[in-house]
Amino acid sequence: MLLSVALTVVAYLLGSLSAAIVVCRLLGLPDPRREGSRNPGATNVLRIGGKWPAFLTLAGDLLKGVLPVLAAHALGLPSWGLAAVMFAAFMGHLYPLYFGFSGGKGVATTLGVVLAMSPPVGLAACLTWLATAAITRYSSLAALVAVGLTPVYTLLWTRQAALVLATALIAAILAWRHRDNIARLRAGTESRIGRKRSAPESP
Repeated sequence: MLLSVALTVVAYLLGSLSAAIVVCRLLGLPDPRREGSRNPGATNVLRIGGKWPAFLTLAGDLLKGVLPVLAAHALGLPSWGLAAVMFAAFMGHLYPLYFGFSGGKGVATTLGVVLAMSPPVGLAACLTWLATAAITRYSSLAALVAVGLTPVYTLLWTRQAALVLATALIAAILAWRHRDNIARLRAGTESRIGRKRSAPESP
């Protein structure tokens, strides 16, 4: 019990390390919360800083999801403890303690926690993203579909109610964080992959 609680706290603190903000500060780039889409994530860093800073941001956001979940596996936490660690890392990214609780949308960190939770589930989510993006050319829609199906994949591969609940909560919160994208998708004004935006907007 105490170990699960302690690792959950660590997962939140690690998730609170915003890779986008740290990378931009280290490389002398503008604060991603004030430039471009104003979303501290890899897509916005790509927009304001280029491919290398975006890669570093993506890697950082993935790792802060992967590492605490791998630690939970290694320490033999029960499924509810693993679920709590996953959720804490995700929430740390969205509401980082160190950066005024102003974080990103959580797609990369979600992928990190899911890959570490169950590689087959993570692979299924990745393939879903790729297929949806290839068909629709909407990155945001691909993310929503992939994360939305993750609880189903989790049920099929893990059969653990706590993990299904954690991924379902993450999917619901991620959808809420993408509410502006959803509104643009419904209006037909969301930008497609490979097309420049006419005005700043969230990825």
